Amino acid sequence: NLISQQDGIKAAYFGFLDRFRAIPGDYSQASPNIANVAATSNGNNDGRIESIAGGGTIDEHIAAWEHLSKAGFINGSYTYAAGNETTTSAATNPYARYLRLIYDSTYGTGTPTARHNLKTGNQVPSDILAEIDRKVDDGNPVGGTFQFSIYAGSASGGTAPIVANCYSGTVWNAATVEPNCGGASLF
Repeated sequence: NLISQQDGIKAAYFGFLDRFRAIPGDYSQASPNIANVAATSNGNNDGRIESIAGGGTIDEHIAAWEHLSKAGFINGSYTYAAGNETTTSAATNPYARYLRLIYDSTYGTGTPTARHNLKTGNQVPSDILAEIDRKVDDGNPVGGTFQFSIYAGSASGGTAPIVANCYSGTVWNAATVEPNCGGASLF
């Protein structure tokens, strides 16, 4: 389910980019071109899905869900609301934690280069992430196009995954399962 969800959202992202020639959440002309999108959900068209804290004029990572859903690229109906994600403003993973589509460097280890990525949300068991990584990438939690992420699932009560509990070196902890881990698909 997680792989299918990640693939579907990535396909929606690229479909939106192809149709509107803009990135969901960052799209400055969303309200005039997508039915039922309020002007308060328009991004700044700088080519990056950012939070207000990361330089966006709005929380574009939340507006992305509204843009994608109201343009018909994903199931569900999401409405932009500044602040922390809610069930009416952002998609969730099968463990009821919020996904995040954003431009940042909160993945892998060290100081990775900021880029667009789709976070799985936290509360995903480490053995599940190990299996996902082996199926879609290289099985390495700090390399390739699917990597570990410390994203806490939103600032409203989420607990950030702990590196040492989720993976060791270049191997996910699958033998001793940690229930609070997360990953990110890099674009």
